[in-house]
Amino acid sequence: MLLSTTPTLEGGRIIRYNGIVTGEVILGANIFRDFFASIRDIVGGRAGSYETVLRDARNTAFQEMMSEAQRLGANAIVGIDIDYETLGKSMLMVSASGTAVTVEMALGQPAPSPAGYGGSVPPWGQR
Repeated sequence: MLLSTTPTLEGGRIIRYNGIVTGEVILGANIFRDFFASIRDIVGGRAGSYETVLRDARNTAFQEMMSEAQRLGANAIVGIDIDYETLGKSMLMVSASGTAVTVEMALGQPAPSPAGYGGSVPPWGQR
């Protein structure tokens, strides 16, 4: 499945708009993760455990969005927006939304795969 933050796909023509798709993940805080992150605040550096949790949440939100788009018969999602919000003091929400579309690629361009990332590694950074 092709994913894009832009409203169009270069080399492709949108032939059908299938609807808006979303994916949301709400995470609860972990007392140990919070403790070690507060130490990082004091000594500096990256909070790797929080980065991992955010990455996993974002990937889950993208997976939900792609599943919904596939159910609608789309082969791409355009206009993707990703939001991060805090809920209260100990909850984090990751939300992704976009427009599920059916794209026809120009001759000589690879056709989008019907599901998945379109490659072996997701384009948004999962390893």
